[in-house]
Amino acid sequence: MTNAALGRAATTFKVLLKGYRVRAGLTQEELAEGSGVSVRAISDMERGIAKSPQRRTIEALAAPLSLTDEELTGLQKVARQGRTSTPAPAGIPGASLIGILPADVDDLTGRESDLDALRALSADLGAGRRRSGRVAILSGPPGTGKTTLAVRVAHNLAEEFPDGRLFLKLRGMSAEPANPADVVHLILRSLGVEAVRIPADPDDRVSLCRSLLQDRATLIVLDDAADEAQVRPLLVGGPRCLTLVTSRQMLVGLEGASRLALDVFGEDDAVALLSTIIGADRVARERREALELVELCGRLPLALRIAGNRLASRPTWPLSRLVDQLRDRGRRLATLTAGDLDVRSVFELSYRQLSPNAAAVFRRLSLVPAADFSVGAASTLIEAAGEDDAAVFLEELTDASLLQTSQENGRYQFHDLLRVFATERLAREEAPDAVEAAENRLAGWLVRTATAAGRYFHPTDGVSPLPVATPSFGDHSGAGRWLEVELKNWHAAVKSVAARGDHRPVLDLAESMHWYSEIGGTASTWYDVFELAVNAAIALGSDREEAVHRNYLSWVQASLCDQAEEAVRTAKLAWDAAVRAGDRREQGWARVYLTSAHARDTGCGTSPELFDEAVRLFGEAEYPLGVHVARTMRASYWYREGRFGEAAEEFDACVRYFAPEHGGSRTPVDDTNYAYVLLRSAQNLAALDAADRALTQCETALGLFRRHGAAMGQARALQETGRFMRRQGDHANARRRLSEAEELYERIGLTQARIDTLGERAALSEEMDDPASARADRERAMGLRDRLGRSEAGKPNYGSGS
Repeated sequence: MTNAALGRAATTFKVLLKGYRVRAGLTQEELAEGSGVSVRAISDMERGIAKSPQRRTIEALAAPLSLTDEELTGLQKVARQGRTSTPAPAGIPGASLIGILPADVDDLTGRESDLDALRALSADLGAGRRRSGRVAILSGPPGTGKTTLAVRVAHNLAEEFPDGRLFLKLRGMSAEPANPADVVHLILRSLGVEAVRIPADPDDRVSLCRSLLQDRATLIVLDDAADEAQVRPLLVGGPRCLTLVTSRQMLVGLEGASRLALDVFGEDDAVALLSTIIGADRVARERREALELVELCGRLPLALRIAGNRLASRPTWPLSRLVDQLRDRGRRLATLTAGDLDVRSVFELSYRQLSPNAAAVFRRLSLVPAADFSVGAASTLIEAAGEDDAAVFLEELTDASLLQTSQENGRYQFHDLLRVFATERLAREEAPDAVEAAENRLAGWLVRTATAAGRYFHPTDGVSPLPVATPSFGDHSGAGRWLEVELKNWHAAVKSVAARGDHRPVLDLAESMHWYSEIGGTASTWYDVFELAVNAAIALGSDREEAVHRNYLSWVQASLCDQAEEAVRTAKLAWDAAVRAGDRREQGWARVYLTSAHARDTGCGTSPELFDEAVRLFGEAEYPLGVHVARTMRASYWYREGRFGEAAEEFDACVRYFAPEHGGSRTPVDDTNYAYVLLRSAQNLAALDAADRALTQCETALGLFRRHGAAMGQARALQETGRFMRRQGDHANARRRLSEAEELYERIGLTQARIDTLGERAALSEEMDDPASARADRERAMGLRDRLGRSEAGKPNYGSGS
């Protein structure tokens, strides 16, 4: 467009500005970068939302637009006309304020409960139960639809506020947030006060505004508030007024306000919004792709709307095409752009408001492997920052809605797309060596802390190292909770440490985890940990540590992964390494794990001499714990051979050893070891027709496992008690116990145990004359068996819990 044409066409500021930008060949983003004015502000000006920007804003635009002095003067003149050309209403009719409200959207979904809560606030006002107006703060991450919800409420409640509805943009995320005194000036003009009668003093303006609204039913929307200081002078509504404040900040300093924290949609609401934009039939045809699409959008309303708009404008595209683009994390935010809707720029507005330290924490938190993290992890990422400082930065990020508090107390988490954004900022703003150093510090801290936690679960055998308290926990309960909530993080960290060849921390962690592995974690966790430790031991040339961790790995393969043949081979290699090291204790464990693997390998019979040899080796090593573990396994072998009397004597000796009556301090593993002996002994008691005593021992074992959160032990105890209850004819309780056991086996990944339990439950259903349930259980067991058979060709089978 020529300069002459621009002059003739540009009757408004928005047309003139866009014309100059197009002439300069700049995008809004490029103009923003060159001027320092935000993309959001430029977009608002070109759409006519901001009709009269300040003089310094226009001057900042002049250089990148290559404006002449004459053009700059003309642009400033049009802006001044925008500030004075719209006459204020003469009175206070509702119609004069209704025209200021933005248009409602037709496809708002997923906010029904929030709408109901805001309607309830309005009803409270109508009932006259308050002396002052109500204030509701709508906060939440960028892109959750706070403004859209506020506008919908304002339209829906029109009849309840006959004196008008006022929508005021506070521009809290822009470089130039609205001055509260100027906003009050606008409210007074909207209420019909002549400009010359508006007080110059801000406090006097507020007082006048409150007096005018004292007896009027008016709804005021304060959109995009920056902070409490900006909002407080604007809370001028009387007892019949409702004020809705939208803000990315939580505005925790405002007293007496109702709070509505908007989050991302649930899956159903996310799909519903997508359906309203592109059509329900299209979503139904590609249901699986639609579900993945909404997850890749993080179920964020803005991202869903952008994705929906892109698809709606490309009716021939299959949903899978956009899904493929969004799977690429490096391109995801760039893909989530449609016209002037842009997820990245919305996130940038909040990011720019952060203090430098909080911004650094935000970027580096993208290095945390799992979805949530602790204050300790955050402090590790920032050198020389203690946990108190890190907590302040995390709260700043939370108040800015860039982080969310996790369901786990004291922890935080990213929204998926904000994590992608943080990763982008980290790559752009920090040097690779600084990023690597922060990542290594985090991995090191996670591995050291996990190692310290694992030691709380060693038995009181006089051999295992004592636990060490840390700022993260001070006892076994805290250590167990830390290991559970940080599982994905420390699991990823030990793999990272192993990958860079730092072998000693890997071995220390694996050694500390052996006994805890019977209480928490999953099959995949322990396979990875102990396999990494075996490789580390070999790399360091330590025969003893190779024996230790091959023994642990053999236990995982046999007990958790249904890999009996591999477990036999691993136990034999552990024996060879223990012999080379001359370590009697590890030789004893190698025999224990070999017998355990033999018991699960249908093609390999158990050699009874191995039990005797294990007992002898542990005795020579002066290791009574190992002696009684081996004796317990020998008693189980005698039970399977039908030698119930001999087994009973052996079990009684082992029960006495592991029982808590012998005094002294105990750890969770002391209790779980005792519980496992009770379970094994109960099977033998049942064979001796002592069913009541057997059931009592099973219940005692179950209580101990539950006390310490030992999922695998709980599952085995539930399965065993279910069997006993079935034999006693207590079918209802037996079914409940078997069902609980199957759920736990699924969670921790014991596929073969799930198959066995489903088979037992199917037989029980037949006894209960419930053929449909029996058939369903058998079909599920068959499906799992097929999966287990297919996985045997690969490495390894972790079950569904992995």
